[in-house]
This record gives sequence, structure tokens and C-alpha cells, in this order.
Amino acid sequence: MNGASREALAAARERLDALTDSTSVDAAKLADELAAVTALLDREVSLRRVLTDPAQAGEAKAELAQRLLGNQVGGETLDLVSGLVRSRWSQSRDLVDALEELAATADLTAAQQAGTLDDVEDELFRFGRIVSSNTELRAALTNRKASTSAKAELLRSLLGGRAARATERLVTRLVTAPRGRSLEAGLESLSKLAAERRDRVVAVVTSAVPLSDPQKQRLGAALAKLYGRTMHLNLDVDPEVLGGIRVQVGDEVINGSLADRIDDAARRMAS
Repeated sequence: MNGASREALAAARERLDALTDSTSVDAAKLADELAAVTALLDREVSLRRVLTDPAQAGEAKAELAQRLLGNQVGGETLDLVSGLVRSRWSQSRDLVDALEELAATADLTAAQQAGTLDDVEDELFRFGRIVSSNTELRAALTNRKASTSAKAELLRSLLGGRAARATERLVTRLVTAPRGRSLEAGLESLSKLAAERRDRVVAVVTSAVPLSDPQKQRLGAALAKLYGRTMHLNLDVDPEVLGGIRVQVGDEVINGSLADRIDDAARRMAS
């Protein structure tokens, strides 16, 4: 993607990350719904063009999407789609590509939450190797005359119970809805997304007041240097944090707040 589409996708990725950082969001369900919207807009070219028409106001396009999808998908999906159609896109097809990537990312997030993301990345790689070395299997999975149900059943017999649930979902979606890509290219793209998700670390940052952009950049850089990995900041504001910040990365807590330092001093005096 280029220009406006690249910026729109980057913003959508951030919105998806913010949503799925909450354990109350069912990432697998979100993936299913985003995939359904992808299929709809891939099929309905005229609707896709309306939703990406730069001459139309973003809010009007969001209202149209909400009227069409409001009873079909959950609130999280509707918010993501509304944000997508409010954005500007270089090409109408880019919107569908973005939705497809978000659906895959949501499935990978579900795998991450289940502790199976490493398995998924490995399984996608190994399945790609199997396909490239088995011409009969590749032909069966890419046969345009074969029904989607037949392909899905074949994959179920190959992967069901032998691979992570997310792997089966991702590969099945790719095979049954390739959208013009080769199977190898699609698997490579999924493997790349899995690797990016595995390398992503979330830091929950609590501060008394909202951090400025320069503060967020400095903090992100410092944490990336400390942990040796790209860091995503999930920001929260709590007025009870009297000064400084509190950072949690996984089970590790870095207490830099004034309130925590006062509590520590009080405990030392009491002892």
C-alpha cells in the first residue's frame, strides 16, 4: 500500500491493538466478523467503491457501514469498520486488503492470548514447506473447480487436532478465499504477520496525566532498549498516581510513581 492507504492501515492496526489488549474482547470472534466483512466488500465492488469514495464525507460513509452491518456484527467490529471507511484510501481494493489483514491479526492475537502463537508461526512455516513439496496437495487446494466446502474438509482432515486452532482457521480462510493470491504468497504473508505479532510486547503505562507525544516516544524508546524488542504502549490515566509513571510489562512492574515511592518509604519507616 502507498500514501493514504498505508496511513489508514497503520491507524487501523493501532485501533485493533487497543481493542484486543483488553481480555474482555473475543479476538477469535472479532476475526470471524472482520473476515465476513472482507468477503462482503470483496464481492460487492460497487459498495466498496462507495465506502472508499474520497468525494464522500467520512462520517457519511461510516453511517452507511453502520446501517448495513449494525445487526450483523458486534460493536468492536463495527467500530473498526467505521474507522476504516472514515479514512482515505489510495485504491478501493486497499480497504479489503486491510480488513483481511486485521482479521488475520485478530486470529493471531487469539493465539497469543492462548499461548500458542509460537506454534502457529511454526505450523504456518511447515505447512508452506509441505505444500511446496507436494504437487498433488497443492493442486487439490488450489483447484478452482473444487468447492470451498471440499477444500475446508480436506484441510480439516490434515490439520484438525494436529495444529493450533488459529493455524487451521488462517489456512482455511486463505485456501477458500485466496483473492487472487498464490497459496505460497498467502502463507508467506501469514507467517510474516505471525512473526511480527510474536515480537510485539505490550507495556501498560499508567500516569497521573496524559503523556505528551515526545514523552511517549522517549518512553517507548527506553523500554525497547531495556527489553530489546519493539514496544507497544497501552496508556491509562489514573489521578491517584501522584507523579511519574507506573509501567507493567507482562508480570513485571516498574514502579516510578511518586505514590509508590511514598508507600515504599512508609513501609520502611514502619519496619
